[in-house]
Amino acid sequence: MAKKKKKNNKIVRYRHPLNINVGMIIFAIIFVYMAFSVYTYMKKDKVQFYEVAEGNIVNDTQHTGLILREESVQNTDTAGYINYYVREGKRAAIGTRIFSIDETGSIADLMEENPDAAPALTDENLSEIKRQLSSFAMSYADQRFGEVYDLQYTLEAAVLEYANFNALGNLDALLEQNSGTFRQYKAPVSGVVSYSIDGYEDFDLAQISESSFVRADYSKAITKAGQLIEQSAPVYKLVTSDNWSVVFPLTEEEVSLYTGKQTMHVTFTSNDLEADGAFSIVTGSDGKPFGKLDFSHYMVQFVTERFVSFELETEEVDGLKIPVTAVTTKDFYLIPAEYMVQGGDSSAAGFIKEVYSENGTSGEFVPATIYYSTEDSYYIDMSENSPLKAGDYVVKPDSQDRYQIGASASLQGVYNINKGYAVFKQIEILKSNDEYYTVRKGTSYGLSVYDHIVLDAGTVYEGELIYQ
Repeated sequence: MAKKKKKNNKIVRYRHPLNINVGMIIFAIIFVYMAFSVYTYMKKDKVQFYEVAEGNIVNDTQHTGLILREESVQNTDTAGYINYYVREGKRAAIGTRIFSIDETGSIADLMEENPDAAPALTDENLSEIKRQLSSFAMSYADQRFGEVYDLQYTLEAAVLEYANFNALGNLDALLEQNSGTFRQYKAPVSGVVSYSIDGYEDFDLAQISESSFVRADYSKAITKAGQLIEQSAPVYKLVTSDNWSVVFPLTEEEVSLYTGKQTMHVTFTSNDLEADGAFSIVTGSDGKPFGKLDFSHYMVQFVTERFVSFELETEEVDGLKIPVTAVTTKDFYLIPAEYMVQGGDSSAAGFIKEVYSENGTSGEFVPATIYYSTEDSYYIDMSENSPLKAGDYVVKPDSQDRYQIGASASLQGVYNINKGYAVFKQIEILKSNDEYYTVRKGTSYGLSVYDHIVLDAGTVYEGELIYQ
């Protein structure tokens, strides 16, 4: 029987040759380029931009003024312990009970014997104290640390006043039994009550001078409820008119700035209150100029104050608002305006430049980008890529007059990136503050609303491609 032939199970794989064609090479090149572009984009610092918007800058000046108002100080004709019935800053009519004098101190004993007659501070009392603290905190400055003590005295007086006011209102029946040693005093005229007395109550505008604003020796006395006072001592004052004034010193520059103004917008920094005041310039007793603002409202808000800090809105200018950091400067060649021509069928502006060859001298039209113009000159790019260089001659149209390029001037501007690369645009600054410029809108070679500009001009150069 014949043997079967043994089958060979060993399989040898066929190795296909690597076929590299043109398509694969192109694909690899594109892939590498895209990978490099992505890497470059990720590593490159992003240029921040700012969208130009219409806006304005309001220039404010800081001042500290002296408050003048119609005030009448009231004294007591009896020594003893004083208690108040009217809260500070409240308006009192003629005949309103303002304070009382306890000659022997028996009222304090009555209050101890009748604890139910001395209730705690009301919600209204606490709300007023919180308001005073908040107002002080918002306007506090280390340079005026002395005002902390004024606040302390004011709050102490207020708390004692509220406590006594709440208590004495419930003691009328007991007080009638001790009328021999207890005297009550009423308002002789109507007005707003204040317990802060500083000696300026009779101060007159004719007395104003620079020394009036020296606050080193300034102090105000606040008589506290329950305090023992002497006969004829001042115990409160009545402000009898809603009309009041703020007088403040002026520099010569401010006199020029404010002359002719009749009304000024004022922001009081202590409580962020805004008001319009009638403005005038007066001369002090020392011959120095002072500003005077007259108001007919908000007197009560400042009834305890003598010196007040405020801002004056001096000028508001409308235009395009751009950040200070976006502004840079650039140098340009100046070419007289009469040398500019239009290039043939093109509307592009340019100049006829003298060129020299073996055949002699001829004129060649060179287009130029105009960055700015005046009645006399055009501002032309002076970078290395400019077709016009220093020393070149340009010819006046229809004339033999020649002008050698060389004179230059600088312009302020920003880098516009609307087209994806940085283009210098001239600006005309109208007003400025620490953060923004207001620039003129509608200029021929300037900016428009919604233009995108580089936020920090120092991070780019003209012509640079911008990744947004």
